Amino acid sequence: MEYISVVAFAEKYGISERTARNYCAEGKIEGAFLTGKTWNIPVNAALPARKRRRSKLSPLLTALREQKAMQLKGGIYHKTQIDLTYNSNHIEGSRLTHDQTRYIFETNTVGIEGESVRVDDIIETTNHFRCIDLVIDRAEERLTESLIKELHALLKSGTSDSRKEWFAVGAYKRLPNEVGGNETTAPELVGRKMKALLAEYNAKRQKSLADILDLHQRFETIHPFQDGNGRVGRLVMFKECLANGIVPFIITDDLKMFYYRGLQRWPEVREYLTDTCLTAQDNYKAVLDYFKIEY
Repeated sequence: MEYISVVAFAEKYGISERTARNYCAEGKIEGAFLTGKTWNIPVNAALPARKRRRSKLSPLLTALREQKAMQLKGGIYHKTQIDLTYNSNHIEGSRLTHDQTRYIFETNTVGIEGESVRVDDIIETTNHFRCIDLVIDRAEERLTESLIKELHALLKSGTSDSRKEWFAVGAYKRLPNEVGGNETTAPELVGRKMKALLAEYNAKRQKSLADILDLHQRFETIHPFQDGNGRVGRLVMFKECLANGIVPFIITDDLKMFYYRGLQRWPEVREYLTDTCLTAQDNYKAVLDYFKIEY
């Protein structure tokens, strides 16, 4: 019998090498065996079937909703609010520390002495908490332009940007912009591009992690809003993971540059973004293990 490598198997089925290696280690690929540290996979081996998604709420989404309603401190809802808000804002240049973010969430007050803090950082932090609540409340809803615009409106409400005549809060951009020196979709084409992207995405009955990452990368390439695209995009990813029974993840500062590289190289090398997000997912799984939440 002929055998192929993990790399060849991953390329054959359009998955990451890490996923292929995990399939082997978990015994999901019939006939695969180790020689030293190298997996040998039968050339005609099939891709393992995905587990059928359960129609009931995931234990994580159930816990998030219950703890949100209780306003419980010290649980998964509390930690997710602080960690997701701090890290997503920090990627975009917020100067608030993790402790300051925690203090704002826990006390709904600002207790910062001896330093200058941007008002927008504080406003966008409190707004981001509200965005996460919206994502939790409406996780199972079909992803629409209206919902995405609502997230943007929540995030940017009350900021200095919202007082600029040319800045469209809760609406698509009016002026051309770029990200990382790269051109993005022209304002007059954004509506058409977003409709096409969401139509293609929503046509898939069951979304995989790869589908969600593809949606995210294409959303960021379009860059539909004047500002706030990264945070809205990561909130959408979190929502769609919850909606499809996939463990969500938080891009932390140590993963930021790998995340940027993954977005930039996605069309050619999908493994960069996939492996970065799988690492972030493993970190979130460790948190779920601590709180004894099944996934």
